[in-house]
Amino acid sequence: MNAAVNTPKKQAVNNLEPVLCRVLREAEEEHRQLQQMFELMGWGDLPDMLKMEIKEDVSAMVDELKGHYSSCDPHVGRRRQRVVHWVNSYSDGICSLDTAVQALRVRSL
Repeated sequence: MNAAVNTPKKQAVNNLEPVLCRVLREAEEEHRQLQQMFELMGWGDLPDMLKMEIKEDVSAMVDELKGHYSSCDPHVGRRRQRVVHWVNSYSDGICSLDTAVQALRVRSL
C-alpha cells in the first residue's frame, strides 16, 4: 500500500520539469552566445549591468558583421555611436558605471 501515488500537484511539477530544463538550457546557451559576442567586440570585461543594457545592440552589431543584414538607418547608426562612445568612456575611466548605464538606457515611450 506504500506505492507512489502521483497527486495532481506532484504530477504538475513532474510535467513542468522538462519545460524548466529546456528554458534553463536555452538561457545558458543565450548567455554563452552573448559572452562570446562581448569577447569578439573586446568588451568581455564590462560589468554585467552595462552588458545587460547593450546586449541587443551588440547582438545586432554582430549579426550585421556576419552579413545577416545591413542597416543604413541613421537612427541605428547614432545608437551604435552612442554605445561605443559610452562603453569607451566607461572603459577609459571618464565616466562611472552608473552614468554609462543611464546614458544607454532605452526609455520606453
